[in-house]
Amino acid sequence: MSDFFDIDSPTASQAVTNLTEFTVSEISGSIKRTVEDAFGHVRVRGEISGYRGPHSSGHAYFSLKDDRSRIEAVIWRTSFAKLRFKPEEGMEVIATGKVTTYPGSSKYQIVIEALEPAGAGALMALLEERRRKLAAEGLFEDARKRALPLMPMTIGVVTSPTGAVIRDILHRIRDRFPVHVLVWPVRVQGETTGMEVSNAIAGFNALPAGGSIPRPDVLIVARGGGSLEDLWGFNDEIVVRAAASSSIPLISAVGHETDWTLIDHAADRRAPTPTGAAEMAVPVRADLEAGLAQLSARLSGCMSRHLDQRRQVLRQTARALPSIDTLFALPRRHFDEVSAKLGRALELNTLNKRRAFEARASRLTPTTLDARIKDRRQRVMDLIIRGERIVERRLDRTRSGLTRIEAQLSLRPIELRIERLSETMATRQERADRAMARRLERLRGQMVEQSRVLGSLNPDNVLRRGYAIVRDETGQALSLAEQIGSGQRLSLKFADGIVDALALDGSAPRKLVRKAPASEGEGVKPKQGSLF
Repeated sequence: MSDFFDIDSPTASQAVTNLTEFTVSEISGSIKRTVEDAFGHVRVRGEISGYRGPHSSGHAYFSLKDDRSRIEAVIWRTSFAKLRFKPEEGMEVIATGKVTTYPGSSKYQIVIEALEPAGAGALMALLEERRRKLAAEGLFEDARKRALPLMPMTIGVVTSPTGAVIRDILHRIRDRFPVHVLVWPVRVQGETTGMEVSNAIAGFNALPAGGSIPRPDVLIVARGGGSLEDLWGFNDEIVVRAAASSSIPLISAVGHETDWTLIDHAADRRAPTPTGAAEMAVPVRADLEAGLAQLSARLSGCMSRHLDQRRQVLRQTARALPSIDTLFALPRRHFDEVSAKLGRALELNTLNKRRAFEARASRLTPTTLDARIKDRRQRVMDLIIRGERIVERRLDRTRSGLTRIEAQLSLRPIELRIERLSETMATRQERADRAMARRLERLRGQMVEQSRVLGSLNPDNVLRRGYAIVRDETGQALSLAEQIGSGQRLSLKFADGIVDALALDGSAPRKLVRKAPASEGEGVKPKQGSLF
């Protein structure tokens, strides 16, 4: 019997028709349930590939691969926030999660719930890669590190408030140099270590100088010893950047002397132990007091020796100075000689002055005085003549100006100007009269039109056309039939008088005519009889 058969034969057609039909969604859902049941919770070791950081939605998408295969991976936003280690491109990790499928593209993937590096070797490789990256940015340069203050007044400590580290630091500071200590409590192990330590460093730096909470002069970031995984929070990039950007000098005291973390490279000083950090931060008070006493003694000795030397120099200088009599001997002798010559000098000076006076008096004769007076008189006469000429010239100019003004103010120009003004006034008066007439005509037309409108709105004119005004007993005008009740007394105002009426249901109202009272002496007219 042959192993093949013809699909066009009735037997083949019947076999195909008997197969169960599935929709694409049913097949995809069945495969998804099968894969999730078989691989509900797995641990996969592989290298991260195609990682570009978290998506805008907060989810992270990448792949895990080895030398032969590749599997798609996804970390949902809630799980990504809880990761102790953030994924990085090329990092070998061990992922814990469940395998599922994505029906939209017929792919299977692993939904990662936990992520950790694949062993200490991977951690060291990651640590070295991060160290090279941060060192290339200059965060570990010695040139940017600051010196610690000699005697800080306030010390800020970033550590766990319940461990032995803070007690060792406080005990060591109290023994050496008691100062004010501020403790910022943080977790020193776990997923949130990096964020809490960086926030603590930034918080201390944000304190204002002179505020209610004193700003620390130096910071200590401390933790006890532990494994590489325990200290991994201090290798976080945000911790290193916070330590490098701190404006307050920072001492790193993480782990024991053999433990090194990245914050040790970024800090201004690295202490082998937390106790060593306290010793670096403050000096020994007793040593300072002893040194101060020694310096005070040396200062006192130096001052004494200096004063002795100055006193000896002063004595030697005083011995070298001459006596007072010696200093004043020459000036006194010079004064005596000058005083002896003073009388003769006064006599000679008086004689010389008399001779000069007599020589000048001989030149003051009456003839000389007359000549000088004549010369002065002639100069005065010349000035008077010049002044008269100047006055005459100014008078001439003034007369000429008055003549021009008089010519301008003659009667003929004034008459011409008056005539022009009269013509202008007449023209303007005529224009004003025409304008006033037009305005009066326009106002008269408006008044006639308004009178016509007013007459059309006069209620008496309306009543003359056959209308009436209906009022109730109080005199209130009624405009609707529904306002009138049965049996209500009404008054109807017509053009020639007022009529009282009574409202009835279904029948015309009975009218009550107001008649004027008959005057005295007026009789009743007799009714006219029949003509037939």
